[in-house]
Amino acid sequence: MEAIIFCGIQASGKTTFYKENYFKTHVRLSLDLFNTRRKESIFLETCLQTQQRFVADNTNPTGKERLIYIEKAKQYKFKVIGFYFQSTVGEAIARNKNRTGKEFVPPAGIGGTYKRLQAPAFDEGFDELFTVKIINNKFVVETIENEKDSAAMENKH
Repeated sequence: MEAIIFCGIQASGKTTFYKENYFKTHVRLSLDLFNTRRKESIFLETCLQTQQRFVADNTNPTGKERLIYIEKAKQYKFKVIGFYFQSTVGEAIARNKNRTGKEFVPPAGIGGTYKRLQAPAFDEGFDELFTVKIINNKFVVETIENEKDSAAMENKH
């Protein structure tokens, strides 16, 4: 089974990427849907116990925040895959302007998440890692092969 963990600032394309690639195969876990960590945790536990593939579609900016999903997924023998959505604050703010209602994030919130953002690394427990960029309104996905690539990715942040 598969646990997919998204990591990236708001408006970097995470939910759109989920809809385009995993909507038909993976349950979406998101604080945007559940509003509380407690509700999200109940759904996570259900996915794990039923061996249901899932995507953690949150910003997950730090290793500590990702560890919640990784440790539990590993306990249930899930393959853990990370997607790091690379975006500048300016690009995210521009995309965010098209959002309305609860989806709109104040620019200061995007900047605050960016300051905390740590690139995911294999030593967190990921089995596979990918970067995702939006180029000409299309997702470009690249495989991160090893820790050396992972360290280079951290320097790009």
